[in-house]
Amino acid sequence: MSDTLPYSRKDVHYDNAKFRPRSFFKVITQSFLTSNLKRSCFSFSTGKCLILLLIFGVAYLMLTHTSPGRIVTHDQAIGNKKIEGDSSITNGDGRLKKLLRRAPRLPPRIPPDTKGTNNSSDHVPGNLDVSSMWITRQQKVKDAFIHAWSGYKKFAMGYDELMPLSKHGTDGLGGLGATVVDALDTAMIMGIDEVVAEAGSWVEEHLSERISKKGQVNLFETTIRVLGGLLSAYHLSGGENGLNSTHAGPKPAVYLQTAKDLADRLLSAFTASPTPIPFSDVILHDKSAHPAPGGLSSTSEVTTLQLEFNYLSSVSGDPKYGLEAMKVLGHIKNLPKVEGLVPIYISPESGQFSGENIRLGSRGDSYYEYLIKVWLQGRASHDSNTSYLHEMYTEAMKGVRHLLVRKSIPNGLVFVGELPYGPNSDFSPKMDHLVCFLPGTLALGATKGLTKKQAMKNSMLNFEDLENLKLAEDLAKTCFEMYSVTSTGLAPEIAYFHTEEFSEEGLDGGNKSSEYVNDIIIKPADRHNLLRPETVESLFVLYRITEDPKYREWGWQIFEAFEKHTKVDTGGYSSLGDVTTIPPHRRDKMETFFLGETLKYLYLLFGHNSLIPLDKFVFNTEAHPIPINLKK
Repeated sequence: MSDTLPYSRKDVHYDNAKFRPRSFFKVITQSFLTSNLKRSCFSFSTGKCLILLLIFGVAYLMLTHTSPGRIVTHDQAIGNKKIEGDSSITNGDGRLKKLLRRAPRLPPRIPPDTKGTNNSSDHVPGNLDVSSMWITRQQKVKDAFIHAWSGYKKFAMGYDELMPLSKHGTDGLGGLGATVVDALDTAMIMGIDEVVAEAGSWVEEHLSERISKKGQVNLFETTIRVLGGLLSAYHLSGGENGLNSTHAGPKPAVYLQTAKDLADRLLSAFTASPTPIPFSDVILHDKSAHPAPGGLSSTSEVTTLQLEFNYLSSVSGDPKYGLEAMKVLGHIKNLPKVEGLVPIYISPESGQFSGENIRLGSRGDSYYEYLIKVWLQGRASHDSNTSYLHEMYTEAMKGVRHLLVRKSIPNGLVFVGELPYGPNSDFSPKMDHLVCFLPGTLALGATKGLTKKQAMKNSMLNFEDLENLKLAEDLAKTCFEMYSVTSTGLAPEIAYFHTEEFSEEGLDGGNKSSEYVNDIIIKPADRHNLLRPETVESLFVLYRITEDPKYREWGWQIFEAFEKHTKVDTGGYSSLGDVTTIPPHRRDKMETFFLGETLKYLYLLFGHNSLIPLDKFVFNTEAHPIPINLKK
């Protein structure tokens, strides 16, 4: 019998003689030969003669009688004309075969309500084509982006962010129209030329003027959102032999010239500092800079500028941008660390780390992300000496596994905690949603953007790579469960994990049917959701690398929860105040990264792997794709 259940009777083959049925002809002849009829039939009479004539007559009618009419399709009718001349031969022969054909023994039928045991999410009931399903889901994400943009365009065009409930805009990022630039390359990737034209025209007509007149901006936020967005738009619109994914909007040179103007002003954060560690705040209109209140910079902020400045140097031909940014990492290479891990604050005045707080959440996260991504970007250039970054990354991930990774009880979710007072103090089972960038980074670092299958075939994975890839998959599951454990299906900003040393009663996510309801603790102050992208970012990277469809299914569940609980009818999406209650309280804010990152990563997750391939691009920490083939 065939290995799988047959789709029709013709697919059944028998090789089990025990159940092989005998034909009607064999039954009659065997009975005749073994009964008294054998003797009596040889004595001839008139009655017997009539009976024989009757039997032969019935047999003749069965062989020659025309079969009942049936519906004939257009294609069948055409086929019948072609064989019309042979019908007298084939019809009789076919009827004889049908008469003598043995009825097949069908396998047992599966009840319609019985669920299959195949865990592959690519199995879709009703024979729905899986590829078509994901194209449809990808279109849903595109529709969500258009809805988000429509609200922003209607109520907040030119402002940094939309307040969708009160229907107006707000400038919380320096007044450079951050949502416009953050969303621009997402629209290019999705092929929404109308939005590309609207956003591109705004950049061409207004952004340069704002850059020259605006006051204080944060170096980090402006670099990752605005500078990164302009550079990605430059490449995707065809600049420097780029993808030319759109013919809408201004020429690529407009994006590049605007990026250079902005970067020239941001450079003052580097040149004004007495050390290679830049100041955190820049005054754009007079090209000056100063430290943040308290004098310290975030470690993640000063080490998450290099992808953008390196690429700008490559496409502009001016090395000053990349040289200044890379001085930061060169300096940090020589600072003392804890098994590769670093505190979350650093002083521009002294150039030294400040405090002992070690975490991969806020103020620490993207330092580790850029170690591997800047190395990937730089290794394409023969004159780039960035091997030390890979060494720093490798050491840091060993430190993460040794010092920060734990398992929850009772069900053993793998999570990354914190050391608030250094390695010799108590461990905290606290994990920001921001930490969910790490599964994607670990997977990217293991295979260098190739699929796991390709990397294995090329003998690229050592034991440590495989260990990191396993940790990536375990952490991705934990990040997804931070969503599914809540009543809304959306993750809180911060979660704590139940361990032998830490437990708090009555602070679950609200979804009592979740297997992990007792593993994850959500404190009242941490229950908000800001439409963050980190989990779907990692799902996207892991799907591309492992090709496991479960990551797509998880992403779809998250997207549906966003649609259900955060969509605002008049346009845009809102943050939530409490993900553990239904209906959730809404916050009047749509962050720029919802269009720039969250929806972009979901769209790519549901799309084809050839769209922005991971071995050709690195995504900056704001999801702006930057090509890694820098000019040499």
